[in-house]
Amino acid sequence: MRVLVTGATGNVGRHVTAGLAKAGVEVRALSRDPARARLASAEVVQGDLTKPETVPVEDVDRMFLFPEPATAKEVVERAKQAGVQRIVVLSSGAVTGGFDTTFHPPVEQAVEQSGLEWTHIRPGEFMANKLFLWGASIRAERVVRDANPDAAWFPVHEQDVADVALKALLEDGHHGKAYDINGPELISLRDQAKAIGDALGEEVRFEEVTPAEAREIYLKLGGFAAEAADFLLGFTDYDGNPADPAQAADFDPSQLGPLPTAQPVTGSPPRTFAQWARDRVDDFR
Repeated sequence: MRVLVTGATGNVGRHVTAGLAKAGVEVRALSRDPARARLASAEVVQGDLTKPETVPVEDVDRMFLFPEPATAKEVVERAKQAGVQRIVVLSSGAVTGGFDTTFHPPVEQAVEQSGLEWTHIRPGEFMANKLFLWGASIRAERVVRDANPDAAWFPVHEQDVADVALKALLEDGHHGKAYDINGPELISLRDQAKAIGDALGEEVRFEEVTPAEAREIYLKLGGFAAEAADFLLGFTDYDGNPADPAQAADFDPSQLGPLPTAQPVTGSPPRTFAQWARDRVDDFR
């Protein structure tokens, strides 16, 4: 069996690649820059989902598909013509909640309409987001600057997401299913910062700033922080439309109770934020 992993250098794709290799599966890892991929366990090939003709689907049995809505239909059609039998989509829990109507749904729909075996993996907020948002200030000053210290959610460890994807890629019985995956605990931003400090063995201070100040910090960081700043700080909704402040104020995640985790699929307890902080502690040093 050969599996094509798109988004192979991402937080989830890297774990999926490693897990497939550990299972003895041939892995073809897609990267825009193979020289920088650092995936010794895979056949690393150059390609770009925004250019479907560069995606190497030949001699591939199954595929882990990173979302690229503009070209998803063409990529999936090429995969089908090449003989791919099963596609596992990295989607988002925002689809289940009805918040995402434009980004991940076209990818899911393209796969469903293909007639191939499919599974959608729908993670909520990634714990790894805090590395992109807070990593620089923690490394430099041992401080987190954010606007809502008591805001809380159920962030998920990227390894839990990858473990569900691996089950769907390697085992039968997952066709036609969409798995929502969250973390096991409702944890505030303040307590997340404390967990990172505990992993470091040093205090990490939480400095509350205004949403506008936090936005400027995120924009200066660039990358994911800049791209997601307006959504993360409540200026826009998931689709980029102006957010409704009253609706946000009325939302209380503590009323949701426990959210779905990876455990029903993997059989293992979901990883906590404290465990994630220990796993990624060197990235904060």
